[in-house]
Amino acid sequence: MKANNRFEKEPNQDYVTQFTKAEFVLSAPKLTFCPEDNLPEFCLAGRSNVGKSSIVNALTNQSKLAKTSNVPGKTREMNYFRINDSWYLVDLPGYGYAKVSKKEQQRWGQAMTEYLLKRQQLCLVLIVLDIRHKPHESDLDFMFWLAENAIPFANVFNKADKVGKKHHHDALVSLKELHEEMNIEVPVISISAQKKDGLTDLENLITEFIDDVPEA
Repeated sequence: MKANNRFEKEPNQDYVTQFTKAEFVLSAPKLTFCPEDNLPEFCLAGRSNVGKSSIVNALTNQSKLAKTSNVPGKTREMNYFRINDSWYLVDLPGYGYAKVSKKEQQRWGQAMTEYLLKRQQLCLVLIVLDIRHKPHESDLDFMFWLAENAIPFANVFNKADKVGKKHHHDALVSLKELHEEMNIEVPVISISAQKKDGLTDLENLITEFIDDVPEA
C-alpha cells in the first residue's frame, strides 16, 4: 500500500514561475571571480545530491539551465544564475562529499567560507535538506556556524513527494525542535523540485527578502 501523500503524483501543471527570465552567467571558483555588480544574491547550499541544481531548474522552469546529475559532487564551483535581470541565484558546491581529495575539500571549504562571510550582496542562504533523511551532522554544524556569524538562512526540505504525510509532519516538527535547541528561529519550507510543488512558497520567501534590500 502506497503512503498517503499530499503532493501530487504528476508535475504541478498549475505552477507558473514569477521568475520569467533566467540565464547562466558564470562559475566562480572563489570570491574574487564573483560578479562585480551589486545585485542581491540568494545561494543554495547543502550536502551533495539533495537537489540544489534541480531547484534552480524548477524555479526558473528551465529543465537544463543548471546541470543535474545522480553523481554526488557534480557542482564544483559557485554557479551564478541571473534572474529577471534583478538578482542572482547561486548554486554552491555540496558539502560533505567524501569522494574528492582532502585538498579539494579544503579548497571548497575555504572558498565557501570566504564567500559566506564577505559577500555583501548575499541576502539569504537556502540550506537544502533531503526530507527523507534526518539532517546530517554537517547540516547542523553549518546551521550553527551561520547563526554564530549572523548570516540569514532558511531551511528548504526537498523531495517531499517521496514521503507520506506522517513522515512529512514529523520531519518538520523535528527540525523546528532542533532550531529551538540551537536557539534560532528560521523559515522552513518543504518542496518537490521534481513535481514543482511548494515552489510558490520559496518564491515568496525570496521576493520578501529582495523587497527588504535597501536601494544602493
